[in-house]
Parts: sequence; structure tokens; C-alpha cells
Amino acid sequence: MGVWLPQPTADGSATFFSAEFGESFHSRTGAQQEALEKFAIATALEEKSQRSHVTLLDICYGLGYNTAAALDVIWQRHPHCHITVVGLELDATVPVAAIAIMPPWPASVLEVLRALAHYHHYTTATCQAQLRLGDARQTIQDLAASGFQADAIFLDPFSPQRCPQLWSVEFLQVVAQCLAVDGYLATYCRAAAVRSALLEAGLHIGTLPLRAPHAPHEWSQGTIARWQSSGLIPLSAMEQEHLQTRAGIPYRDPCLTDTPQQIQARWHAEQQTSGRESTSQWRRRWGIY
Repeated sequence: MGVWLPQPTADGSATFFSAEFGESFHSRTGAQQEALEKFAIATALEEKSQRSHVTLLDICYGLGYNTAAALDVIWQRHPHCHITVVGLELDATVPVAAIAIMPPWPASVLEVLRALAHYHHYTTATCQAQLRLGDARQTIQDLAASGFQADAIFLDPFSPQRCPQLWSVEFLQVVAQCLAVDGYLATYCRAAAVRSALLEAGLHIGTLPLRAPHAPHEWSQGTIARWQSSGLIPLSAMEQEHLQTRAGIPYRDPCLTDTPQQIQARWHAEQQTSGRESTSQWRRRWGIY
């Protein structure tokens, strides 16, 4: 869908910029670091690697960094652990282009990424992986219907403002069906609308704390969700109040077929008639500028 030009990030790894969505695929503070900290480590994969088998779901596979970080973390601890990976991706050209700019992952990890990029599947004694192409709203329904259960789900679309269709209550309800009873879902997103949608999907949520130091307008580097509350860092009072503002009204996509414009328009209309506190008032109260 476009020409992918490498964009450097602060940790030395590179990412791409999407002209279609108007955003980079990763944080400019470090693409590889983000995949490791916000996804592989945040979903307790070091602990889960002690099992004989781990199942991963990578929503918006993109360059493949989240999958790569997960494979690396698991196989560093337990090289014989069998891993099942399902990646959902809209644009097949992204993982292909990413092969040329990969960080120095171990050879075993790079082998999986190359196979997924070029053939969309990979099978060995220690890994069974597939890349499902298309609108994730449709591919996730097929996956859920099959009874798929993931120990870790990486939820990594572009931001809700740019890609609201992959942050709606209805989409996350189907995603939740794919999460194992003791699994973790991780996302970089801290938006109140997304957190409210995860709660409406029946999950407990926790915050992913920032590393010190950080700017006053920052309060979290992501969200973790589970079927059970154990293993989660509770939201702060500030974050809990954020959910009660207009920003906490979730996106809705009743038939999982609406355009981003339709979803955004519905969201704004519900905000205007909600009677909730404005997000700007919440920011002033907590000194967030």
C-alpha cells in the first residue's frame, strides 16, 4: 500500500511511517525497546516460558517486532518451549519491507519473521506460526470461532484517533474471546475510551507504569488486561477519574463494518450528549498540561 522508508528511533532500531494513517508504527523513543517492554515483558512471557507450550496473538503484526521480542524472551529462557503464533495484518508489504531493517534478533527468530513475511506460515518442532491477512475485524472473528486461546495478546493498532475500528467495544469483545483464562493482553494505549471498552468486554485492567523521570503530562505507557485482577497494577485515582470523563466513552462499531469516519462521528455525538465532565476539566484538576 506504499513505499516504506526507514525512520530511526532512539534505541538504534528503525520503524516505518504510514502515510495512510499519518503515524509511525512505533514510538520514536525506541521501536525494539517498545516491543520488549510494552508487549513481551508486560505479558509475563518470561514466567510463561517455563511451560512446554505458549500461544501468542499479535494483532496488527506490522514489522513483526512484537512477535520477535516475544520469541526472543521465551527461547532465551527455554529454547525447547513450543510457540504457536498467529499474526493479524492488513498490509502484506510491511513485514516484507521490514526484513531489510531488522534489529539483530537471534537467527532462530529472524527465520520465523522471514517465513511469515514471504510465505505467511512457518512450522518446525518448536514453532508453528501463521500470518492472517485482511481486516482484523473479520480475521479475529474467524479465529475466535475456531476456539483459539492465547496466553498473550499484543494489541498494537495505530492510535484510536487514526484507527478507531480496532479499538471499539465490539472488536475488543471478540479479541477477549481469544484470551486464555490466565492470559495477558497488552497495549501501548492508555486512552480512556480504550480502557472503558476493555472493561465493557469483561476484562480487568491495570496500568503499565512509566519509567522515571517523565513529563507531567504523561501518566502511563500502556494498559494490561486480564480475566482476573491478579498480576495487574491498579489504575491511579487520576486514571480512574479519567474513565468517567467524556474521553472514557468507548468507540462503537455494532456490526464491525463501519468506516472510521462513522465510528468517530458516533463517538463525538455520544460525548456531546453524555453529560459527563469534560476531559479538559479533568486535566486542569490534576495539573496535566
